[in-house]
Amino acid sequence: MLHELLLALVGYTGDLIIDEREHQKSLGIHLYPDAAISGHRCFKLAPDISFIDPSERDLIERLIALGFYYRELDRFATKSRNLSWIRSGGVSLSPLDRTSDSELCSHETESPSVYRRAIGNGLVEVLSVYRSAVLQIEQKLLSETMPVLATVTQGLNKFFVILPPLYELVLEIERHDLRGGKLLNLLHKRFHCGVPELQACIQRLLWHGHQVLYNQLASWMVYGVLQDQHGEFFIRRQEDRDVEYGSFIPDTSDKLARLSADDKSSRDWHFGFHIFLDMLPEYIPMRTAESILFAGKSIRILRNPSPGFKFQDALYNQQKGKCSQKVHGSAGCDPFPKEPINGNMIGEEFLPQSEADKIETMLQELKESLEFHKRSFECSVESIRTVAASHLWQLVVVRADLNGHLKALKDYFLLAKGDFFQCFLEESRQLMRLPPRPSTAEAEITVPFQLAAIKTFSEGDRYFSRVSLRMPSFGIPVKSSQVDLSNASSETSLDGWDGIALEYFVDWPLQLFFTQEVLSKYRIIFQYLLRLKRTQMELEKSWASVMHQDHTDFAKHRKERKNRLTSQPRRQRLIPMWHVREHMAFLIRNLQFYIQVDVIESQWKVLQSHIQNSQDFTELVGLHQEYLSALVSQSFLDIGSVSRILSSIMVLCLQFCLNIENQDSSEKTSELERITEEFNKKSNSLYTILRSSRLSGSQRAPFLRRFLLRMNFNSFFEATARGVLNVVRPRPSVPVSNQQTSI
Repeated sequence: MLHELLLALVGYTGDLIIDEREHQKSLGIHLYPDAAISGHRCFKLAPDISFIDPSERDLIERLIALGFYYRELDRFATKSRNLSWIRSGGVSLSPLDRTSDSELCSHETESPSVYRRAIGNGLVEVLSVYRSAVLQIEQKLLSETMPVLATVTQGLNKFFVILPPLYELVLEIERHDLRGGKLLNLLHKRFHCGVPELQACIQRLLWHGHQVLYNQLASWMVYGVLQDQHGEFFIRRQEDRDVEYGSFIPDTSDKLARLSADDKSSRDWHFGFHIFLDMLPEYIPMRTAESILFAGKSIRILRNPSPGFKFQDALYNQQKGKCSQKVHGSAGCDPFPKEPINGNMIGEEFLPQSEADKIETMLQELKESLEFHKRSFECSVESIRTVAASHLWQLVVVRADLNGHLKALKDYFLLAKGDFFQCFLEESRQLMRLPPRPSTAEAEITVPFQLAAIKTFSEGDRYFSRVSLRMPSFGIPVKSSQVDLSNASSETSLDGWDGIALEYFVDWPLQLFFTQEVLSKYRIIFQYLLRLKRTQMELEKSWASVMHQDHTDFAKHRKERKNRLTSQPRRQRLIPMWHVREHMAFLIRNLQFYIQVDVIESQWKVLQSHIQNSQDFTELVGLHQEYLSALVSQSFLDIGSVSRILSSIMVLCLQFCLNIENQDSSEKTSELERITEEFNKKSNSLYTILRSSRLSGSQRAPFLRRFLLRMNFNSFFEATARGVLNVVRPRPSVPVSNQQTSI
């Protein structure tokens, strides 16, 4: 009886202690070794035993329940730790399993899990302690005469609070097929139980599970490699997510394919990886998970640089200090290196081996700790993120000359090169007076663009080759983010030339910084500023044209004294139009000065100071986003009502310029009167909106007040706006009754 009991305690049944499931098998119900864990205890005393008292029977059945828990835990551990499925797809037999190989091959195996294997290793450690306790009891009972049941109960008493909860744990794991982060979540919840012995066991299981997590983190954050064959890590590839949720759109597939052909690292950075929340342990904050994602992507970039960039970087390092820094080179400077370039050495410089060893050491210290300390884990991850961000900043800002590209975008997209765009608009003025032809518009507008570059660049600009002029396809709506900001202005478009856009070629690694969304915002601001500058130039040209014609007429009539008096009515008729033109020019000039000086230049200085003080790539990206948001916000591009009014005013100004040069006919005169009246309404509405309390309390307030002060320096706009709101005036016969002092 003693040996039957001891064997049952380690999972082996016999004649006195039976397994009910084995009895069912004799009736034709087959059990496979990888069958699910039994949901009820099936170790029982044989019903035909009559020499055991009821009290002893209850005590024995309580003891053999530990044997059942041991066997089920051992089955789970054996099945989880078995690696034979890697080679053959089958599962090797446990000593407790008694099925044939044919039955085994006919049963479908479960999907593998490295986290379950780690938990299985932890269970083996716990069960080995239990098995040692059973052996000690056997030795004690064989060497001394002692009460059997009392000795066994006293020796295994502590396992009554350990094995049943562990059995419930593995039962839930199997029923819900938990793996990866979900499995760690369950262990973390069960750890807070208040039973010290059970806490120690579950803490050991958690330690084994965290070993797998740390190995995956080391592979990702040290080498930039995602080691997750079974989908258990909380960092996943985007393709896996699309396939899982069935949302892989053909357009997205084509876009990724094009990006992959251009630069695989850029695709991985923007679209390649994401955080899979289902596998993210609950005790790891989302902020920490994002730091892990960023660090791994950064290491991938640093360890896999573009071959072309490595060559350029090596060329720059070899030529540095030997040649004067000129755009197209200088005399005595060989543009090609005379010594071979070691590409591997250059690639290693992006992430020195000492830094990689530092990251690995931090993860190794976490791995060796017996307990998981959340604070230590978060601090280590943040330190690793800081290291990766610092080296990525060094790559993008210093080696890739980020500031030079930002300056180029400011010069061309924000019209900082005023002489260039003034020349471009003058060269293209006659072309823009004609409607664009869809087939040749882009080629035609490129000619004055290149001609302006030749006329204005003395020594050349090495960034100009990255800039190209584009005309959108006619009749095709814009599908990018431009719709949100530019839809208001497109409703009041004067002609097809308003769609002129700039493209900027960005190579590796600047694609990480200048995303398509960022370049789209620059493009929107460029179209707005170019339209504003075109309006300002047309107002100036119309004044010069009218004055030239007036002087010509005056000189002509002066020679013919008999017709001298006839010119006075014409000049008197033109004076109100000149006043209207001056009002338009006054508003456009102040708006242009406000955007170029108060907005762009001030925000540019703020950005430059941040770039000098920042050593973190993530922080720099955020600062640049704030810079663009401030440009859009303070230029009123994000306020539909203001944007529409400004666009309408620019349209009216251009229409006025086109009509004033030929205003002899009565139709032209009436059209000018209509434009004048509409301009007065729009300008007064603009002033009223800009003075509203909603705008005065926003971030636009400091610079907006300067703009309003320039507009209303003599209270003209305030008086006319109040009159428009409070008085219904008939349509005047004279275009403008009030005059404003010219600036």
